[in-house]
Amino acid sequence: MTKYVMGVDHGGTSTKAVLFDLQGHAVASAHQATPLLTPAPGHTERDMEALWGMNCRVIRSAIEESGVDPGDIIGVSFSGHGKGLYLWGKDQRPVRPGIVSTDSRAHAVVERWKAGGTARRAYARTFQSVLASQPVALLRWLMENEPQALEQTQYIFGVKDYIRYRMTGVARGEITDLSGSNLVNLQTADYDGELLKLFGLECVRDKLPPLAYSSELCGSVTQECAALTGLRAGTPVAAGLFDIDACAIGMNIVDDSRIAVIAGTWAINEYIARQPVAGESVKMNSLYCLPGYYLAEECSPTSASNYDWFLNLLCPEMEGKARYDWANAQVQAVGPEEQQMLFMPYLFGGCDDARAKAVLLGMEAWHSRAHLLRAVCEGIVYSHRKQVERLQRSRALPAQAVRLAGGVVRSPHWVQMFADIFKLPVETIDADELGALGAAMTAAVAAGAYEDLGRAAAAMVREGKVYLPDPQNAAAYDRKFQQYLRMERTVCGLFTEGEGR
Repeated sequence: MTKYVMGVDHGGTSTKAVLFDLQGHAVASAHQATPLLTPAPGHTERDMEALWGMNCRVIRSAIEESGVDPGDIIGVSFSGHGKGLYLWGKDQRPVRPGIVSTDSRAHAVVERWKAGGTARRAYARTFQSVLASQPVALLRWLMENEPQALEQTQYIFGVKDYIRYRMTGVARGEITDLSGSNLVNLQTADYDGELLKLFGLECVRDKLPPLAYSSELCGSVTQECAALTGLRAGTPVAAGLFDIDACAIGMNIVDDSRIAVIAGTWAINEYIARQPVAGESVKMNSLYCLPGYYLAEECSPTSASNYDWFLNLLCPEMEGKARYDWANAQVQAVGPEEQQMLFMPYLFGGCDDARAKAVLLGMEAWHSRAHLLRAVCEGIVYSHRKQVERLQRSRALPAQAVRLAGGVVRSPHWVQMFADIFKLPVETIDADELGALGAAMTAAVAAGAYEDLGRAAAAMVREGKVYLPDPQNAAAYDRKFQQYLRMERTVCGLFTEGEGR
């Protein structure tokens, strides 16, 4: 009898549930857009109760669409956007709205830590830069601005850990996610009291849930959750993983031969290695979902969220797939040499400074929406390339190919643009929802279907088309990329603290 596993992905813009068989084929799926709350400049939040309701609805919808007997679903797990903050209260309710990974309210905290040497001292234990959207910075901001929120908190969660707690009643903090929070010592793989002391956060230690590994069993579906979701009570629930890990294992990244690029709400560029990259030559290191590996990462909120913002602005009359089909056709109608506008995709903060803002340079009266959209797409890829080149410089040997994930893979023209701008082959995977697939793999391992995630990836991942760079286009983009870097160096210094707010 066929058995199934479910992966639920909580991204920056939507919540998706996908049911897979044990060969990695998607049987059914459901998703809902996740409303974003912006109560103040730089603040991006979501209603935690509404998010839990969406989680239940998409799971139920996917099960109903599949026609699968819930008793044949042997496990469920989650991937979720990293960073951000979801606080559960002592009164068994959310303390406040959840904070999303595009939030930049704590940028002044980070700048203070950088100026005073705190960030540098923390790096020796975490191998990470401090980012404004990380739990460590947000917790400090709350301590200084909403101290009552921390006083009321029972558990500090990431998004998927919050949802898993609601599903099982078992509080855990998953290691790939928390190891990117600046709260965990990467050498000991545990919370670090010295780090908490360094950041002035000793008061939160008893609010941090016990750590668990990605494929570890973390309870089972409760009767209450079963009634809401349609899952069978007692279904095993795995810890899950940070969405950048979920996408990487969903692309069968099991060695250091490839750089994984995820063009989603954030620009994520990463590779795995046996040791963390020291010397602050990369922005982030974290623990990977495969034991014995670290994830070296360059990241920023400069990817497809900028594209979605422009589409909402330029074509509000269209929705769903029709909007993306129209936009793809517009971009494809303009060649690389046909417009010279440059877009710096910093609508949600900069690549290296959360205070930086977006810039569209070189616009003229004759430019159409098609030219604007092409400039936005190119700018997003230039931001990725800048970070990929940093990763390449940190490696003993440069990677010879990139594996690409995110919504951009639905647009062959945009994937080709990545290959041309990177000047590297770009490999895709034959799966639409890699975050959910990676989560489903952890459920399969926790349920005993596979011994480990490496074996699960070998069985459940199928490679798709490979895009090779076009030399002529690559030369044109290379000239524009150098202009992009000059523009970035020139304008980023204009955005000082407090300006544009």
